[in-house]
Amino acid sequence: MKQFSTFVRKEFYHVFRDTKTLLMLFGLPVVLIVLFGFALTNEIKNTRIVICDYAKDPISTQLTELLSKGDHFKIDKILTHAGEIEAGFKEGKIKLAILFPPGFSQELIHQGKAEIQVIADASDPNTANTVTSYVHSVVLNYQQTRALAKPESFQIIPELRMIYNPELKGATNFVPGVTALVLLLVCVLMTSVSIVREKELGTMEILLVSPINPLLVIIAKAVPYFLLSLVNLAVILLLSVSLLDMPFNGSVFLLFGVSSMLILAALSLGLLISNSTASQQTAMIISLMGMLIPTLLFTGFMFPLENMPIALQVIANLVPSKWYYIIVKAIMIKGLGFSAIWKETLILAAMTVALLFISFKKFKIRLS
Repeated sequence: MKQFSTFVRKEFYHVFRDTKTLLMLFGLPVVLIVLFGFALTNEIKNTRIVICDYAKDPISTQLTELLSKGDHFKIDKILTHAGEIEAGFKEGKIKLAILFPPGFSQELIHQGKAEIQVIADASDPNTANTVTSYVHSVVLNYQQTRALAKPESFQIIPELRMIYNPELKGATNFVPGVTALVLLLVCVLMTSVSIVREKELGTMEILLVSPINPLLVIIAKAVPYFLLSLVNLAVILLLSVSLLDMPFNGSVFLLFGVSSMLILAALSLGLLISNSTASQQTAMIISLMGMLIPTLLFTGFMFPLENMPIALQVIANLVPSKWYYIIVKAIMIKGLGFSAIWKETLILAAMTVALLFISFKKFKIRLS
């Protein structure tokens, strides 16, 4: 029993001396609870919408005011022409548009019913279903409140239109997100583990003292993973189009070009991880946790970013997969070109260049 207690005490010493183990044991659960507590919710808040009011009558004004109350909707603009709606959807600035036809109040009062058109961006079917149900709820509450105040019978009928994904297929939402997740995990994990493996086997010293520039050695190790990641991307696209009926309306070359930037950013992150770890197990844990959690939380394909506190939305801007997710949806689903995604592409390119610079700058050409 004394020997058993000695070994137990020894293991405690090992745990408390290893800061990385302590971080995994106590830091990771706290981070997960805090992040998931803020991000894990099915409620949609602060959805940016536009309203095109051809009627400009009392009832349309009252409905507009009701939609603006609360935290479900944030009215971006009150439009005067329906032609401006499509531009808002293409730029990704809005999720919903509501159109009041001319003579809305008169038709409602004299004929007993009138229609309003509700246009939703169904490239994210879950969000589209939720926000349209919110509109139904607001309209229904207005009708009930007005019926109590005045003994009149009328019906407002929202006419729904789902653009980009009329069948509300879930693939249009998760395929871009899964693509980002796969590329990041494969590139970061494989790069970090492969370099750390050389350290463990003692062959890294031989490679670094070879006549070849040490940075070229690292680039040579990254090239296979870069090419394999492009193959992974091609397989994902083929499966999504052939098996999941995922639309592909944009340029294949543009998508592969943007994906190459994300892959380079991931390879740079893998190099940074390998530079600060000495074992394959540690590199694997850091790679998995460091890529899996931010991608799931801060990309937008699982949890709407609008729901999160401002601080977490700022952090999401630092995650490359967020910008890649926006770009892939714009290319594949909306069929947009470079002119529509140049801002997101520029941000992703800047992140890639910064990560490449830092990873090469921090790489140690001498092993301690």
